[in-house]
Amino acid sequence: MSFPLYQSPGTIVFLDDDVDYLEMLALVLPRPWPVRLYLRPRDCLNQLQQEPPLWEADRWAQQQLIDRWRESGTPLIPQILRYWADSTERYAIARVCVVDFSMPSMDGLQALGELVDWPGMRVLLTGQADEQVAVKAFNRGLIDQFVAKQTPDISRHLIEVVSRLLETGHQRMSQTWRTTLTPRQNALLRVPSIGAALRELVAKRWVQYVVIGQPFGVLGMDADGHVGWLQLEPVEDLADLAALAQAAGIGSAGADDIRHGRKLTDVELHQSLGLTGAATLNPAFPVGREELLLAALFTVPPQFCPDPSKSFGHWLSQQPGRTVVD
Repeated sequence: MSFPLYQSPGTIVFLDDDVDYLEMLALVLPRPWPVRLYLRPRDCLNQLQQEPPLWEADRWAQQQLIDRWRESGTPLIPQILRYWADSTERYAIARVCVVDFSMPSMDGLQALGELVDWPGMRVLLTGQADEQVAVKAFNRGLIDQFVAKQTPDISRHLIEVVSRLLETGHQRMSQTWRTTLTPRQNALLRVPSIGAALRELVAKRWVQYVVIGQPFGVLGMDADGHVGWLQLEPVEDLADLAALAQAAGIGSAGADDIRHGRKLTDVELHQSLGLTGAATLNPAFPVGREELLLAALFTVPPQFCPDPSKSFGHWLSQQPGRTVVD
C-alpha cells in the first residue's frame, strides 16, 4: 500500500437489520470514530446519495489551493491552514460504509448498487452461505472488502478492516495533491520502506495531514488542533539546504550539521508563513531503510493554527450520542 498524500477524518456508516448488533457496535467501536447506524436501507441510502456533491466540493476546494499556488505563487502551507480553519463539515462526510448482505427488504449488494456516485469505501458483512457472492463482488470491484459474520472476535476484526481502509485515504484526493510533487519526490514516496515509515509516523501524531512538494514535507494536525510540520529532505539535497540555511542567518556550525545529515531546518516553513527571526534546527532522522530521505519535526506557531473550535476533537465532542436511526 503506497503512502496516501491526503488524509482527513470522516464518518463510518453501518447498515444492518439487526438492531442488537448495531447497538453492540455503538458500544465497541473506537470512540474517535464518528459513526452513523442505520436499521433501514432506504434511510441509509437517502443520506449517502446526498453526499457526492459534498465530496466534490471538498476536492474542488483543495484543487483551488493548488491552482493559486501554481498560478500566482501563493504558498501552500498558509492556504492549507486556512482551509482547515474554514469548516468542519468535511468530518461528517461518510468515508466507509459497512452493509449487511442478508436483509429482508434488499440485500447488501443491491443497497450498495444504488450508490453509483458515492465514492467512499464499501464493506460487505456476510453469512457463511454468502461468501461466494462476496468473493465475486470483490473481484468485480463492487466492494473493497468483505467480512464474514461468523469470524471469531468479529468486532475486533471489523475494526481492523475499517481502520485499514481509513488509512488508505481517498485515491482522488491523493491524486490532486500528487500534482504538487516533482517526479523525484514522487518516486521517493513510492519506495515501500519510506511509505511504511511515514504511515507509522503520521498515525502516531495526526488525525489529518497533507503531503506537499514545495516545500517538501507533511503538514499535519492532531485532534486538538495543534499543527506540525515534517520536513522531508532528500540526502542528495543536503548541501543545497545548508546553503539556504546560511543565507537565512544560520551559522556555519548549524550549516555543517545540515550538510552531514545531523539536523534539518524549518527555514522553508518560515518563508511560507512569512515569519521573521531565526529558523530552527532540529535533529534529523532517516525515513525508510535506503538512506535516501531524512526528516525532522517542527511545530507550527499557534497563531497560524486553526482555532480549537475548528478541531476534529471539538467537532466530535459536539456530535449526538450513537443511536440507531430507525
